[in-house]
Amino acid sequence: MQLPVQSQSTMYAEAWEADAGPGDLVEIARTADRSGFDYVASCDHVAIPRRLAAAMSTVWYDPVATLGFLAGVTERVRLLSHVAVVGLRHPLLTAKQYATLDHLSGGRLILGVGAGHVQEEFEVLGVDFERRGAVLDECVDALRAALGPDEFPTHHGKLYDFEGLGQQPRPAQERVPVWVGGSSPAAVRRAAVRGDGWLPQGDPRDRLPEQIARVRRLREEAGVSEPLTVGAITEPLYVGEPGWSVGRRTLTGAPEALAESLRAYRAMGVHQIQVRFRSRSRSELTDQMAAFGAQVAPLL
Repeated sequence: MQLPVQSQSTMYAEAWEADAGPGDLVEIARTADRSGFDYVASCDHVAIPRRLAAAMSTVWYDPVATLGFLAGVTERVRLLSHVAVVGLRHPLLTAKQYATLDHLSGGRLILGVGAGHVQEEFEVLGVDFERRGAVLDECVDALRAALGPDEFPTHHGKLYDFEGLGQQPRPAQERVPVWVGGSSPAAVRRAAVRGDGWLPQGDPRDRLPEQIARVRRLREEAGVSEPLTVGAITEPLYVGEPGWSVGRRTLTGAPEALAESLRAYRAMGVHQIQVRFRSRSRSELTDQMAAFGAQVAPLL
């Protein structure tokens, strides 16, 4: 699940998150850890321009700091950047941050990457917004080298060139999974050709089968034989019958009914689902997470 509190876009943030803080994040991450969730995720934005602040808000915690903080209070749940806009930073800087996170967490990192969409962030950091797709493509290749087993990684590309520069600690994992986010044609191709996983953004159920077929076809055409982890973001959920308005798109009901609906994702070829729960407080959220882990997840 994507963590609440750490990003507070008006598209999905609940009212209680405005007054929440580090202690709430700790309890939510520990609940995910205890309840069998596969990963918790954190977003990446450097600075939000005024023209977007009313909708996006300016609350965007740094993902490396957030996931590193939560690594220290959890034991098994994995740590996903969903997504890191890695084109905003030199790959060696990104590698240093995320290799350290993987090392300190005992190999729990999943590096989710995306092209980004806020032009002003690129401009203020001196990165070409119009070429962000090409920048991301090379960043992924460079990060493959920089997060690999070699203490002195080598990459010779059009944008980045390095060798003979050592970085330790190395990641705890032999291969850090790189999941590519996005549903545009370019993002789907990038996931198919370069990713270990694909994180769709906003694809409704009826569009997913076609998208999944496309990403598999592109992967086969590229001659990539390694398995690809296909993800999906579900509709908002509420375990049980809510006594308040949770929105018409929210899936509600008994565990068996929720599980039956969510199993449709597996039938499409989805391997992991990212869930979000409607809630009016942190305690209601953690109660929902615990109920899902105990009553719904075993039915999946």
